Amino acid sequence: MTLTPRAIREYDERAPEPEETETATFGLGCFWGPDASFGALDGVVRTRAGYAGGTKTDPTYQSLGDHTEVVQVAFDPDAIGYADLVERVFRQHDPHSQTRKAQYQNVVLTETRAQGAALAEFLRERGLEPDAVGTRIEQLSRFYPAEAYHQKYKLRSEAEFMDAFDEAGYDDAALRESPAAAKLNGYVAGNGSGIADELLAAE
Repeated sequence: MTLTPRAIREYDERAPEPEETETATFGLGCFWGPDASFGALDGVVRTRAGYAGGTKTDPTYQSLGDHTEVVQVAFDPDAIGYADLVERVFRQHDPHSQTRKAQYQNVVLTETRAQGAALAEFLRERGLEPDAVGTRIEQLSRFYPAEAYHQKYKLRSEAEFMDAFDEAGYDDAALRESPAAAKLNGYVAGNGSGIADELLAAE
């Protein structure tokens, strides 16, 4: 299957604009895996690997401070709900345990009152008390994008795909924000995406 610069540009032009999406931020260990698995979901438009949940200003991978590796998911609320994303988060970890190292902890960082209410309802329906679970549940104060080499990490291992993005004129920031890159990152990681299949089949 072939990926063309034209297919990338056309897919991204058809995707919802940032102002048409909402964002949700989660930590589930190393951010490479969640970046790929969430990117493959129908209704998820963009993903970003980054750092949040700590107090250090301008964290980096080499100087993380007390921050946690997280993925920020930009989603179309008409196609997938916040509660659906939360359900996926809790399927991917044990809420009754937590790793000691802040870098890889499980955390749900709510961004709005509506997200906080939806999360509380989700936990209540499952008999879980926010103060009694191992999962950190906090209000997001700030999200810091991770370094370029962490963005779409799985996709970056596919030279043929990356060549197509280069030919399309995408720099690191554009690759991070690209809906096509989010889908293909999931595809390369083995999460399977019909949308990625469409991209690869486009002429």
